Amino acid sequence: MKRPSTAAARTVNVTSDKYQRILDAAIEVIANHGFFHSRVSEIAERAGVADGTIYLYFKNKDELLMAAIDSAFHRFIARARAALQEISDPREKLRRIAFLQLEALGTQRSLAIVFQTELRHSAKFLSEFSHNMMVEYFDLIKSVLKEGQEAGVFRAELSVTVAAHCFFGAIDEIVTTWILYDRELERDYHLSSLADPIVDILLKGIETGSKHGH
Repeated sequence: MKRPSTAAARTVNVTSDKYQRILDAAIEVIANHGFFHSRVSEIAERAGVADGTIYLYFKNKDELLMAAIDSAFHRFIARARAALQEISDPREKLRRIAFLQLEALGTQRSLAIVFQTELRHSAKFLSEFSHNMMVEYFDLIKSVLKEGQEAGVFRAELSVTVAAHCFFGAIDEIVTTWILYDRELERDYHLSSLADPIVDILLKGIETGSKHGH
């Protein structure tokens, strides 16, 4: 198949409904078949576009996957930043971040599968994601932890980097475990309901002895 030129690719509208349909279709197809077994033709069919249309936006399937992850992640970050503007207590900010991450993945199983499994099968994908997006997320978590330290809510000697990784790691492991469950169990299993228990456990390790949240 002859692909459109780079010049043509620059003229497409990445905010169009068609573009978003392609991203959503990519997530669904890759979640169902795995990245290496997914075909561009399948993604195009699910998105309701011609095969060649995919190449107006993306050079290859690798670029498509990263764009789909990038889009979903930035929607999450934007929502998290907006939500934190309305919260003053650092402890409640951590609860909100945890809830939003679990809710985002818990309500989009295909996205959770791609994020937790397909993305991590490739060192290249994981490296690109870590450098381009995870840094921003960790900076957000660390800013909340530093805010808590300055307010005397979290221990002053705490390493915010280590704490941020513990925070993310706990949520990440919960999501991985969730996607491995049998589908029949998902009906009564709300991932976001685990936000408070996770944060409660972490807070016992980072709060000062005189100030406890819940």
